[in-house]
Amino acid sequence: MKKLSKEAEKIMTERFGKDTVIALATVENEVPYVRYVNAYYENGAFYIITYALSNKIKHVENNSSIAIAGEWFTAHGKGINLGYFGKEENHKIAERLKNVFSEWIDNGHNDFDDENTIILCVELTDGLLLSHGTRYEF
Repeated sequence: MKKLSKEAEKIMTERFGKDTVIALATVENEVPYVRYVNAYYENGAFYIITYALSNKIKHVENNSSIAIAGEWFTAHGKGINLGYFGKEENHKIAERLKNVFSEWIDNGHNDFDDENTIILCVELTDGLLLSHGTRYEF
């Protein structure tokens, strides 16, 4: 990914560096699938808590290309299954996600004892960010 300017990175962090809903698209057999997900942005990537046996992860395993869209923002990226939410390598990002998603993370929807509760990382490869008449491409 081309590095974001400091101004664009600041906007991305302000806009998406919290619990935010984005549209996430995957492709399976040349058919696009779009769903809304709660996501958190940090340093050129979005992080999503999901289930390893979900269709989105099955799609990512077959084709890691992902498209996302959010508030005045659209991008492409590579989906990476970081694995079990509770594994040691995920400790730092898992703690940030627990904090960011604190309003709903313990509502019974997630089972953190289940090793199929995973973190999906979407590393951005290119995108378009619009803010107050300014266009940022990367």
